[in-house]
Amino acid sequence: MGNFDKVYARIARDILDSGSKAANRTKTQAYKLPHQIMRFDLRREFPILTTKYVAFKTAVKEILWIYQKQSNKISDLREENVHIWDLWAKEDDTIGTSYGWVINEYKQTDKLLESLKNNPQDRRMVMDMWQIPHLDGGSLYPCCFLTMWDVTDGFLNCALIQRSGDFPLGVPFNTTQYAVLLCMFAQVSGFKPGLLTHVINNAHIYENQIEGVKLQLTREGLPAPKLRLNPEIKNFYDFTIADIELIGYKHQGKIEMEVSV
Repeated sequence: MGNFDKVYARIARDILDSGSKAANRTKTQAYKLPHQIMRFDLRREFPILTTKYVAFKTAVKEILWIYQKQSNKISDLREENVHIWDLWAKEDDTIGTSYGWVINEYKQTDKLLESLKNNPQDRRMVMDMWQIPHLDGGSLYPCCFLTMWDVTDGFLNCALIQRSGDFPLGVPFNTTQYAVLLCMFAQVSGFKPGLLTHVINNAHIYENQIEGVKLQLTREGLPAPKLRLNPEIKNFYDFTIADIELIGYKHQGKIEMEVSV
């Protein structure tokens, strides 16, 4: 069983067993736990769930949309057959001043890559999408909003901070896609992938997801797959989805669960 399956199952059980029932911005109540932390050593394995199917390519396309294309246009995702943002489209068919728009506005990808290449011991390598003047202009306040980067002994490490995490649907996506982002940044900066620490301030399971989570918890995890990046890519902006491959991904099938809007 992969480590992600073990860590994920422990937190999911904790939410179901001892989470607090609370209202939220959606119409569906949820059970939540604060300050959940997951830590993965990418030197040992790549984190993706095997107890249920995770749409790996969709997750990667979204992270490229945010950090590489730095786009807020939902049409860019639809061209890639990705529809995860359709429900949050504004009148202009964008997500407004959220995610990729903020990354582009402050040139955050470029600044991080410059630091990694020229000053890797900089202790100010932070990417922050929680820009107060722009929060209300977006379709949603960003959930995964902050990353902090570190280079130690030739390994690139990332701490990901998530203010709110839909544990059955959003969190598996987020962990996997930021692990890919870390690996891409490491390759183009001359480092090896190290630690990914994922901190979720509010980890929750909606009431209409409980039966799906209980089903998932009956499943035994499988060995973790391997991530392969095209080794010829030396510029982050040159990566395409064809350059990012998950080798040996075996899973136990989809579990249908609802998205609360």
